[in-house]
Amino acid sequence: MAIAADRSFLPSLQRPRSSRRLEPGLATRRLGSEIYRVPGGGSVAIALEAGDRLTLVDPEGRQPGELVAFDANGRPALGALGARDDGPALGLQQALIEDEESGPAVRWSLARRGLNLAEARAHRVFAKEGPAGARASFTAQAPLVVLLAAPGAAMDPGEQAPPTDLLAEVVRFEARPPQLMPLPDPLAEPRYELRIDRCTARAYEVKAGEFIQIIDVAGRQCSDFLSFDRRKLEAGREVFPEMAMTRSFLGMGYAQPGLAAKFFDQDAQAQLEVIQDTVGRHDTFGLACAPKYYDDVGYPGHVNCTENLNGALAPFGVAPRLGWPAINYFYNTHINHQNVYYLEEPFSRPGDYVLVRALTDLVCASTACPDDISAANGWTPTDIHVRVYSPEKSFRKAVAYRMTPDAEPRLTRETGFHPRTSALTRNFTEYRGFWLPNHFNNKGPVEEYWACRERAIVMDLSALRKFEVTGPDAETLMQTALTRNVRKLAVGQVVYSAMCYETGGMIDDGTLFRLGQDNFRWIGGDDYGGIWLRQLAEKLGLKAWVKSSTDQLHNLSVQGPKSREILQQVVWTPPAQADLSELDWFRFSYGRIGDHNGPPIVVSRTGYTGELGYEVFCHPKHAVQVWDAIWEAGQPHGLEPLGLAALDILRIEAGLIFGGYEFSDQTDPFEAGIAFTVPLKGKTDDFVGKAALVKRKESPQRVLVGLELAGNEPAGHGDCVHVGRNQVGVVTSGTRSPLTGKSIALCRMDVTYAAIGTAVEVGKIDGHQKRIPAEVVRFPFYDPDKLKPRGLA
Repeated sequence: MAIAADRSFLPSLQRPRSSRRLEPGLATRRLGSEIYRVPGGGSVAIALEAGDRLTLVDPEGRQPGELVAFDANGRPALGALGARDDGPALGLQQALIEDEESGPAVRWSLARRGLNLAEARAHRVFAKEGPAGARASFTAQAPLVVLLAAPGAAMDPGEQAPPTDLLAEVVRFEARPPQLMPLPDPLAEPRYELRIDRCTARAYEVKAGEFIQIIDVAGRQCSDFLSFDRRKLEAGREVFPEMAMTRSFLGMGYAQPGLAAKFFDQDAQAQLEVIQDTVGRHDTFGLACAPKYYDDVGYPGHVNCTENLNGALAPFGVAPRLGWPAINYFYNTHINHQNVYYLEEPFSRPGDYVLVRALTDLVCASTACPDDISAANGWTPTDIHVRVYSPEKSFRKAVAYRMTPDAEPRLTRETGFHPRTSALTRNFTEYRGFWLPNHFNNKGPVEEYWACRERAIVMDLSALRKFEVTGPDAETLMQTALTRNVRKLAVGQVVYSAMCYETGGMIDDGTLFRLGQDNFRWIGGDDYGGIWLRQLAEKLGLKAWVKSSTDQLHNLSVQGPKSREILQQVVWTPPAQADLSELDWFRFSYGRIGDHNGPPIVVSRTGYTGELGYEVFCHPKHAVQVWDAIWEAGQPHGLEPLGLAALDILRIEAGLIFGGYEFSDQTDPFEAGIAFTVPLKGKTDDFVGKAALVKRKESPQRVLVGLELAGNEPAGHGDCVHVGRNQVGVVTSGTRSPLTGKSIALCRMDVTYAAIGTAVEVGKIDGHQKRIPAEVVRFPFYDPDKLKPRGLA
């Protein structure tokens, strides 16, 4: 076993000088190399063969790891890895009990292999004060099942030691060809499974309620899927999913997990429901590849999916066709502005899958597409694997979210408040790896909006990314990374800031909490903020740790004129902390719900609505208690739940910006409308992007302005803004304001036309055939002097 503080796994701050294509998650890995995520507080099981090399990595630092090994006979076998016996596997046992994300799958894997943890012994790796990037390597001397855990206790909101992920890289002694890539563990015990060999198709039968998992074994392999209603087929009718019907009903290109999850057949009946999807890019426009496709490009007689499907379905009495309109899983297709339908290499990685539920008895067929003359299958066709699970199994609806393009995927999670929000609505949308309500039953965005402006609302914003920044150089790191002057930030204070690249383009915006002299908490919208901070600390040689705490801190936003009255009834603060009546704007206090025995919380006087408001942070295990206390206290005050749709109206009226709309890495803080976050005169210390921002401020080209449109038609994100034929701006966000009764928009405008009162036109259709008159107006549109959140109005 070897251990070192090697940070070579970290992404470089500069693009490597190499002619080799960078293909995250696939070509950058060595042949025979596999990556596994060990979730913070959770575990994973990996099968090794003799000679395989296992390397554990602690990307964020300060995360202990635990390793357990069993031989082929189910006996403890740490010695076969060259690992010492450090005692009972207490951390792994705790992870299996407490972690709901990974625990069930690992417990099932243990049961399937007949392994008993009662007498298991563990080897412990990484110190509690270990550096980011520490590595520990082991080589298997015999076939083994290895269990890895990243143990850690639940983190209270006032603490800063969250359990964080470890990574495990396995380099196989004998590199496996693509078709022998290891499959992900089954989601449960399959009723049966079958392999679709490359360039072939197979038919199979599925009963109503059963689940079909279609797995891309080696990555970048497409699979055409057909399903026929069995009863109607036996009656002589071929009834299968109709793509135009499905697209029209859903208003989407294809079904995805969530509300728009069903494929409809020619009889307008739902036949399939998509439950899980780890890829998110498929096709329903093209036919399964057919003889004519290959004939037309000079490959007559080429094996094709249509003829393979004809052959597989013939025993079921399905008539052959010249081309099958299938569900084309894993196909990465587009239609460009020139109306050209084209494809690129698939998004799918090894082990990616789609899980669908049969809504009636079906005869199905799946292909492993043989196209090797285009990028459809990455130029190299490989296998597809199918598993069928019985109806009594239960699988949560989810899509996969990757923190960065080369990160391991995570399925959509439910926040700690989901038991309460899901009782009030089924209208959830996937937002950065979490299911969040879009709007609520018997309400709607406008009614929820007025509840916030006139009374109070409660909203789940747990998807915000949280990072604990600690260490003797924590202040130096944040002073260098953010545009605001962090040295002026007092303990207990919050500051809103931009985070920029060297070019001045924005990485993210967010709030920084100062918990102590060397203790900070960064809350933003993007996972990459934490990675960037870690990279910066490494580059500058700073002794500072940046630990992800999103899964340990879920938060409710309580906003509106009545928010203080409501929270005063339920938030207890110790004498040394400011209570709710004393808490100033952009300050926070530690407290508890109810009294000193209640769930611990952090409450900050911050928000994203333009109203007086607070945010309440707690551990997910206390989320229901926190919701219930606030909800009960708020009912006499007319408290209502609020979803993302109403939040968008509120934040546009308040002139609050949103990533991907008002800012990106091509936009600096001045252009994003948050120039106040760049105190170039007041902050003498250097920070990332300062030199570029000095130049940009001297020669501004664009600025964020408010627009008021004539008529009722709203502007939309991306709409062009013109003076005559000249495009002078672009709409970043638009809405119909319930308060003013007018259509309003935020617009990134050429400085020449940014003066209040300037007349412009918002382009629709092609930007020229239809124009909506608009005028540049003062913004924020609502309470431009911020008197309400300050508590002055």
